[in-house]
Amino acid sequence: MDIQKLILQLPWTELPPRYTCDGGDISPPLRIEGLLGEVHSLAVMVYHPHETGCCSFCAWIIWNVPPLGFIREGIPPGNEVTSPIQGSQGRNDYGKIGYSGPCPSAGTSHRVNYKIYGLDTHLSLPGGSNQHALIQAMRGHVLQFGETFAMYTR
Repeated sequence: MDIQKLILQLPWTELPPRYTCDGGDISPPLRIEGLLGEVHSLAVMVYHPHETGCCSFCAWIIWNVPPLGFIREGIPPGNEVTSPIQGSQGRNDYGKIGYSGPCPSAGTSHRVNYKIYGLDTHLSLPGGSNQHALIQAMRGHVLQFGETFAMYTR
């Protein structure tokens, strides 16, 4: 099966502080273009690829998001969310459920990678699961994929 491209966009390339540890760890708005009609749900994974001590640090996972062209900012913590969108969230590498923004040391920068998957089903994965469980659950169900990134400097 060929995986089709999705376009994932943020409104900026430098994250405003409100979407980081300096501003409340608010999940940012995401714009999605090119969704196929066969997509039943979306999954989002956010990584800090150069977090000190490792190579790829998971900062947020959410799945079973309705296949709409926009994910609103401010998804609250919790295994299952209903507002401002519906979805299931997992445990990130900070040990928290929900979004955790970048928090680099003073004078340094972090790149934050945002990945989105268009799936042919809703996943029967319980909220609170980790990224490895999400990746396993998505196997064979990915119809589309897109990614983008942003930077944050303290």
